[in-house]
This record gives sequence, structure tokens and C-alpha cells, in this order.
Amino acid sequence: MRVLFVFFPWRTHLHLLVPLGWAVQAAGHEVRVASGPEVTDIVTRSGLTAVPVGSDEPLFEKMEQSQREVLQKIAEERGGLDGLLADMCENREEELTWERLKWLYRVLSESYKAMNDSMVEDMVTYCRWWKPDLVVWDWLSYAGSLAATVTGAAHARVPIGLDVVARMRRHFLRVRAQQPPEDREDPLADWLGGWAQKYGASFSEEMLTGHFTIDQMVGSMLLDQGVPQVPLGYVPYNGPAVVPDWLRGDPPRRRVLATFGVSLEKDPSALELSTEELQGMLNSLADLDIELVVTLPERLQKELKRVPANTRMVEFVPLHVLIPSCSAVIHHGGAPAFLDSVAHEIPQLIVTRICPDSGERGPRMERAGAGLWIPGDEPEELSGARIREHLVRLLDDPAFREGAGRLRKELLAQPSPAQAVRELEELTSRYRSR
Repeated sequence: MRVLFVFFPWRTHLHLLVPLGWAVQAAGHEVRVASGPEVTDIVTRSGLTAVPVGSDEPLFEKMEQSQREVLQKIAEERGGLDGLLADMCENREEELTWERLKWLYRVLSESYKAMNDSMVEDMVTYCRWWKPDLVVWDWLSYAGSLAATVTGAAHARVPIGLDVVARMRRHFLRVRAQQPPEDREDPLADWLGGWAQKYGASFSEEMLTGHFTIDQMVGSMLLDQGVPQVPLGYVPYNGPAVVPDWLRGDPPRRRVLATFGVSLEKDPSALELSTEELQGMLNSLADLDIELVVTLPERLQKELKRVPANTRMVEFVPLHVLIPSCSAVIHHGGAPAFLDSVAHEIPQLIVTRICPDSGERGPRMERAGAGLWIPGDEPEELSGARIREHLVRLLDDPAFREGAGRLRKELLAQPSPAQAVRELEELTSRYRSR
């Protein structure tokens, strides 16, 4: 069969798809990977075949402009933003008012437009010619679901993290149905429906959920999604990787990694801790008998006033090479750092709720005994002293290693990408309409 993988042009969203792409290709199927031209080299370096679609305008610039315009419009119409934009993890009925939900979906639709619109026409044209049997799309890459719908391909959505987005959609539809007919707007349906109509199709909720999902998260932590779920074991891929000299032996003392995502390379504003908070963390950990490895772009390193003697600053180290040697990991909640830590039973500290599912994944990880979470809702929560307190607990209490070990066993029991291919073949036959 022919399988098209689709991701919006942000490289970490490709990394979680690559091992499955390898497995599908190794099983004898044809594989292509479609995304914006700006990430073509990243796709080809993974060993997969790229299909550049859309404009080469940097994604960050499109996102920044889109968010600025819609938030400014909301603030002007509503007199401010306070209380309107719901946390994607919000699950309390009394907080999910129609007022908040409709504005949330206006913001989401504008963001999704910026991520997808430029890719749609090229994607549909290519799929009408290549005729994929299955389209596997990253959860933000609705151009993939649209192309699959138009061409009759089966399509699978790949959530990154816990699927709070699908749950929020169910909340939205429930509350929307309670409104008067004249006040039942649905920006996402209008947006995707407009594209679908252009190509002779119509909107359905499957364009937002996929025919089924492919989930790499630990099964006991997953949320119900209302569609079939294909569990997938985690195989790390961090791009082209080299083992540095200092990682070719045991660490001189307990090693701790602090990493806040490779997105910082292109967008320094994505740093979840301010430079002052990061400096405060380094200062508070300076007297601990640890080797603290911090991954940070050089331009952000230069903004620090002091790097303690127990701290090693690096721009990039592949997580699957570094994390096995660690005693704890501090990170922002990104799926690669989370899953690599689980895969090697390393206790972890998630800092901030910048990832959409952090408000669910953080507490669930804590209940599993595998780590701790600092939401960062108040500035004092991100103080160096608070991070130090949590890190010391992770290092000194063996129960956290035991909790991480239980999650590791569960993750290892999930089907490998090679094992999952057979189920993908069966589901493709079931849902493909062409």
C-alpha cells in the first residue's frame, strides 16, 4: 500500500513519526512524507522520501502574525482576554462556558489555518495523483486529513501526548448543542468544510479525529478518544546524532539533564523559563553534588551571568544518547523528553504547562509515582528554590525510580512499530473508501 505521512513544518513533530515510517517502509510499502519546503532536508536526513508542499515562508512567522491578529481582535471586541481562553486540559463543566469555548475555537482555527492553509492545494493535487491508501497525520496537520477525505484514503491521527484536544472538542460540541440555533458557530468546521467543499467533499468530525489514532503514550495514561486507538511502543529518533567524548563513560557524579526543547533554536521566546528564572535555577543547584547538563542555544547561553562549576552547557545532545546516563531529567513536557525518560526509567520533573496536555499528564505522572510537576501558574512556582526542592526529592527518594520503572514496563509491552504495521494494514482496508 501507499502511505503518506503529514506533519506541519516543525521538526520535533517529524521525529515522533520517523520510526513508524521506517517500519512501514521496511514492510514493503511505499512511504512519502509531506510538509513545508523549509523542512525538506530534515525529512531526507531521516532516510524517508520528502514531498515539499506549500510556501517556504517560515512557520514561526506565519504563526506569530496569525496569533497576534486574532488575539488583538478578541481583546478589542471583548475588552480583554481574561477568563476567555480555556486551558486545553480544563474538564470542569462549570468552567466550560459557551463564552469561553467559542472564543477558544476562534483562536484555534486561526492557528490551524496558519499551520496548514499553504500546504492544502499542493497536498490535494499530489494525493489525487499518487493515490495514497493511508494518510498518517500529526495532530496539528489537518491538511493531511483534508487530502485523505478528498481522495478516499483511510487516515490516522497521531496525538503528541494525551489527547486533551479531542476531549475539548467533545465538550465544545456538547455545549454548542445547548445554544440557540442562531448562536452555534463552529470555526473549525467552517474552515475545514470550506476547503472540503472546494474539492467536492463535505465536513465530518472524522476530519478532526481521524478514522483512528496511533498513540505512543503509556496506555494507562491515555484518555478515551471515541475512535479506535492503535498503541505503539516508543522508538527514539532525535535526528542525526553523534555521541560526544564526554558521554563515552560513566558520569563522575549523578547526572541531571535540563532541556527545554529544540524549538529554542528557531524561537528563543519558546523558553518556558525566563533567562532570570533559568539563572535562578542554576544558582540554586550550584552546590548539589551533581553534573547538571543544560541544553541551550548559544545565543541564550550568552545571556546568562554565571554558569556554576557543576554545570555543563551544550547546544544539543540526542536525548536517547544522554538520558540513559541520567539520574533525573528536568524538561518542559515535550513528548520526546517524557518518553525517553520513561523508556529508561528515569524520574522526571516537568516544569510549566506549555504543552497542551501538561495539565493532565503532569498529575497522572505524579499519581504513577514516576516524577513531579510544577505548573508554573504563579511566578514563584518557577523559582530556583522550588525546582531545587523537587529535584532533591527525585534524586533521594528511590520510589520515583520504581514508579518510572513501572511505566517503562508498560511502555515496552506496547507493540513495536514493526508489529503495528499489520494492524495499520487491516484498518486501512476497513476505512479506505476509494
